[in-house]
Amino acid sequence: MRIAQGLIDEMVAHAREDLPNECCGMIGGKEGEATSVIRVANSAASPLRYEMDPQEQFDALKGVEADGDELLGIYHSHTKSAAYPSQTDVNQAVAWPEQIYVIISLADEEAPDVKAYLLKDLKIADVEIDLH
Repeated sequence: MRIAQGLIDEMVAHAREDLPNECCGMIGGKEGEATSVIRVANSAASPLRYEMDPQEQFDALKGVEADGDELLGIYHSHTKSAAYPSQTDVNQAVAWPEQIYVIISLADEEAPDVKAYLLKDLKIADVEIDLH
């Protein structure tokens, strides 16, 4: 996935602002290039998991499509653990198997770690983040 540093910075800022809870949102774009990040409220309000607010998730998806883009990815933060999918993340991905999952780890708040994965068929595969 190609993504501008500014969009990574937006996701990291969102993760920090939502502490102590996980944040979540959607990434819009086309042909593998991210063009937008849309925040979605974590209705679970938990430091251990996220649940996208259904109405905000719907509105975010409609916004991405209205811009002529597609849903490239879903992002969320891990407040204390590594930027690696938990079993809960893998299980939740069954609903959105084609999207790239970006995880922002704030285990070290001064040095956030951002990684991307495909979580299809309950398997975890690394995805390269191509910063530009």
